[in-house]
Amino acid sequence: MDIPVFHDDQHGTAIIAAAGLINALELTGRDLKTTKLVCNGAGAAAIACIELIKAMGFNPENVTLCDTKGVIYQGRSEGMNQWKSAHAVKTDKRTLAEAMKGADVVLGLSQKDAFSEDMIRSMADRPIIFAMANPDPEITPEEVAHIRDDAIMATGRSDYPNQVNNVLGFPYIFRGALDVRASTINDEMKIAAVNALASLAREDVPDDVVAAYQGARPRFGAQYIIPVPFDPRLISAIPVAVAKAAIESGVARRNMPDMDAYARELSARRDPIASTLSQLYERVRRYQKRIVFAEAEEEQVMRAALSYANQGLGTAILLGREDLIHSTAERAGIDLNRPGLEIVNARISKRVDTYIDYLYARLQRQGYLHRDVTRLIHNDRNHFAACMVALGDADGMVTGVTRNYSTALGDVRRCIDAKPGHRVIGVSIVLARGRTVFVADTAVHDMPTAEELAEIAQEAAGFARRMGYEPRVAMLAYSTFGHPSGERSERVREAVNILDKRHVNFEFDGEMAADVALNRKIMESLYPFSRLSGPANVLIMPAFHSAAISTRMLQELGGSTVIGPLLVGLDKPVQITSMGAKDSDIVNMAAIAAYGAGA
Repeated sequence: MDIPVFHDDQHGTAIIAAAGLINALELTGRDLKTTKLVCNGAGAAAIACIELIKAMGFNPENVTLCDTKGVIYQGRSEGMNQWKSAHAVKTDKRTLAEAMKGADVVLGLSQKDAFSEDMIRSMADRPIIFAMANPDPEITPEEVAHIRDDAIMATGRSDYPNQVNNVLGFPYIFRGALDVRASTINDEMKIAAVNALASLAREDVPDDVVAAYQGARPRFGAQYIIPVPFDPRLISAIPVAVAKAAIESGVARRNMPDMDAYARELSARRDPIASTLSQLYERVRRYQKRIVFAEAEEEQVMRAALSYANQGLGTAILLGREDLIHSTAERAGIDLNRPGLEIVNARISKRVDTYIDYLYARLQRQGYLHRDVTRLIHNDRNHFAACMVALGDADGMVTGVTRNYSTALGDVRRCIDAKPGHRVIGVSIVLARGRTVFVADTAVHDMPTAEELAEIAQEAAGFARRMGYEPRVAMLAYSTFGHPSGERSERVREAVNILDKRHVNFEFDGEMAADVALNRKIMESLYPFSRLSGPANVLIMPAFHSAAISTRMLQELGGSTVIGPLLVGLDKPVQITSMGAKDSDIVNMAAIAAYGAGA
């Protein structure tokens, strides 16, 4: 047929098992061409497994296939067929037990209890055992552990480490095959999927995976040789590898010239944040910046910095004590010996005196003695990082993991002023039901005056425009165009009048309730005089508390995604995460700082 055909229980099992096998061989220092492998079971899945590993480079003479009657050897007649005969080997071994003596690897695709303790005991040092019979494996990990402590083991069970789970493969393999209109799924595409899966297991595991499994962070090793099914990177890793292999092997009927763009598109399908920030990330890659990660002694901050560098976004500067950073990284399995990473120790930096002089000049008339400023620079990472940014030693900074937003903002404001003619505000981006809405002020102003509300609207509209949206600003209140009336509504109406006098270059109107602002039908039917040409995409809240409450409720109850609050209006790019933020959230904030959209 001229469409791709793929049997999950055959080729899916083969691909996932082969990915785990590649990593197990690396961990045990073995080579494909010299490894001795036994496969017990000669059905469709087993045949698919050995055909794939031979295509990958296994020496056929080192692969022994067994069925219920023993070894499949050249000259055997009983229970044979064309598929078994194709893999018959020249050997004097006749039983599974004989075949497993000295074997490096055994694949089980047969039945419960097929492997005895004596068989496992007879294998080579550091044996690799894939017992994939379901629901009960050929031998359990507990039984193997009782016999020897040097084995690497995988099963088909989700309650054991290293599950050979076909869902890791077929959805993503078909995604890549269909996107390039492949006429078949050939060996090149299968091997590409194998290598992509194996490589993914060796990479640092993001917080999303840890949260999904509510356990310790997986780390490449004997207990983690295969990615887990909820790894969000699967959708951007495997289809790209498969599509590229299909094109290069000549079975694709559609070209995919920009694989990087394809990977970003795939990520965006499951992650609304990725979709919203995709253009931002692309610009940051073209104009890479040096970003300070102020709390680099924290594990998730290290992971975020590593991800920032690995994604080609720029240089990540880890601010902290080198010995503590390295010890934490070693304990967490994070490799910091990568290009794009720098470590700066505030206590021994050659720039310490310069930062002290700079900050003392700013704070000496605000009650700070020279020794107070010295203590801040030596001991507080936020002040040191902000001075780095203020004096041009870095292009931006991200902080907030270890202290609350207002405290971190206060630290930064001692070092960096607002951009001339601008007001510092917090803007949150809400992604809901295919819509993107900017909400302000969600971080800075408690009870803004009418003048402040007008300036917040201007700042938020400018931010929305820099993010690629034409702003339609709604000045929100509990009332709509005078009903019911109240002090807060009057303040919002006054802010609208101020904007009228300033002749701003964006649509705005108010005061209005949130449902009116967001619902075109309500606006057109009840308030046809509204100046907004469509539903608002920038919402100016009458107070900080209403902004914070509404965005958090949307996130928790409405199934919305909220990015931020993002810091807007500072003279230099700084972003503050929420306390305990995940590594992916920190990377997004770092990218926004690098983009400079918040400055």
